[in-house]
Amino acid sequence: MGVRAAGAEGKETARGGRRGGRPSRAEAERLGERILDAATEAFLHEGYGGTSIEAIANRAHISKRTFYSRFENKAALFGAVVHRVVERLRPPDPAGMFEGGSLEEILKRLARYILRAALTPQALALHRVILAEGTRFPELAAVVAEQGGGREAVQRIAALLERERTLGRVGSIDTVFAATQFLQMVVGAPQRRALGMGPVLTETELDRWADGTVRLFLKGCRG
Repeated sequence: MGVRAAGAEGKETARGGRRGGRPSRAEAERLGERILDAATEAFLHEGYGGTSIEAIANRAHISKRTFYSRFENKAALFGAVVHRVVERLRPPDPAGMFEGGSLEEILKRLARYILRAALTPQALALHRVILAEGTRFPELAAVVAEQGGGREAVQRIAALLERERTLGRVGSIDTVFAATQFLQMVVGAPQRRALGMGPVLTETELDRWADGTVRLFLKGCRG
């Protein structure tokens, strides 16, 4: 995604780091986290178009030279921010989410988890930025497609449905299409409400929404 290797920032101080020479691995990691912290705050509060590399460098207390030693451009940095947000929303054991129980139980577990992840403040803030500025900055769509986690989720759910199809538990369906629709059914309306387009769902309502979506989805898959 355009992230360059660390090393050119040896003369930067990392709030307690050493001056001169190549920074230690720990110093380089701390500096990288500081840049991402500054970038996340800037992007989520000022938007993509309203955030400059100079502003991020100032927030992170680094030089622009140090910034460019790590990131090719602003789009690459935004990709790193999206990746970090997604990684922090992942379940501790992603594979385990797809194991244990019937297809309905697995999908209900997934739906409930996906809903909570999509409705976290950072996830909603990122979604606002993409909705507001995706037309002006087409590179955002490519970043989200690469780093947003949706592609992996579709692949995992499609594999689950394919397994069930071979066992005769669902009909002859396009599993990738069905997995994509499942995610849209789960997240779409609750996310819009959380963004201000309707009353926000309570925790109890979110669980009912997830379970009801799964039941409706499986009726379609089973014909």
